Amino acid sequence: MKSFDVAIAGGGLIGAAIALELARAGMRVGLFDAGEPGREASWAGAGILSPAPESTAMLPLVELGQASLARYSAFAGEVEELSGQRVGFRPDGTLETFSSRHAIEELSTVVALHHGLGLRAQPLSGDDARKLEPSLSEEVEAAVLRPDEGSVDNRALTPAVLEAARRSGVEIFASSDVASVRREGARCVGLGLANEEISAQFTVIAAGAFCGSIEGVADYAPVRPAKGQMVALRSAEVNIQRVVWSENVYLVPRNDGRILAGATVEYVGFEKTPTAGGAAKLLAAAIEVIPVLADAKIEEHWAGLRPDTPDHLPILGPTDLNGLLMATGHFRSGILLAPITAQLIREWITMQRVTIDWERFSPLRFANAPQGK
Repeated sequence: MKSFDVAIAGGGLIGAAIALELARAGMRVGLFDAGEPGREASWAGAGILSPAPESTAMLPLVELGQASLARYSAFAGEVEELSGQRVGFRPDGTLETFSSRHAIEELSTVVALHHGLGLRAQPLSGDDARKLEPSLSEEVEAAVLRPDEGSVDNRALTPAVLEAARRSGVEIFASSDVASVRREGARCVGLGLANEEISAQFTVIAAGAFCGSIEGVADYAPVRPAKGQMVALRSAEVNIQRVVWSENVYLVPRNDGRILAGATVEYVGFEKTPTAGGAAKLLAAAIEVIPVLADAKIEEHWAGLRPDTPDHLPILGPTDLNGLLMATGHFRSGILLAPITAQLIREWITMQRVTIDWERFSPLRFANAPQGK
């Protein structure tokens, strides 16, 4: 039987970042993934680094997002040094645009909300926004510059974190489908694979949208897949420097010259086939913000499955089964929250305490909920 200090189910960015953090703390870590590590939501995302809330439901996540964003430069630098790979970190800010007749009122509301949450936000006229990003539509009436935000190339970051983890001593097992958590009385003692049992002092479930398939996990992590489609565009006439948002789309520049347009949210189970309707929605919204993209080349169209929860907030921390922790349900913020998630899991495992209150995200909020709620 393989034995580890910590066994982690899920080899995406969250699982890999936790594994790296724990290995750097001197622990023996095994990382198990049902397929090829890093090829699910971590591969499909956009890599936007923004703690700004997309809705009132996301307000409890702002502090955690801010803490993770503050760590990102050091996190990216450490991963690049350990792995020898670049991760495409771009701390260039984000620009939220407004084109309606009520743009100024919308602008004032957004800026006031951001300032109230301790987020830096600078109001701009449409003309000032076009000085920053000349390809913006003339229909853009106003914008908010969030200078502390940015993006990272998640398709570069995730393999780099996995390589950094491997070089730090983590044992990574691909095509190792986790079937269950192993328990002895009130304690979790590892993972059950299809044909093998894994022993561990601590077990972390970081399997994203697929947590529900692991026996013994569903009560703590009622996660469902939220399909998101994206399109990659290339245009010699467009060279945006920062993430550009509108009401209906976000546009993310990559260091290779591509611009990613995303993303839809669809609850269609584990089906992730890209559709013509999804592409049409994204392309129309992208062209509305940057008209020159009408002539852009479509290089790729794909879909991924984000792990969503009933309250759209992540599931982080220990369960009432000793030794079992959850790190899942990050929905649209998994790339952003990877550094802080790894830090908190490491703190709890090594010190039995955390430096940021994570009670709001406890898996026990679901496990202890009345039936039918």
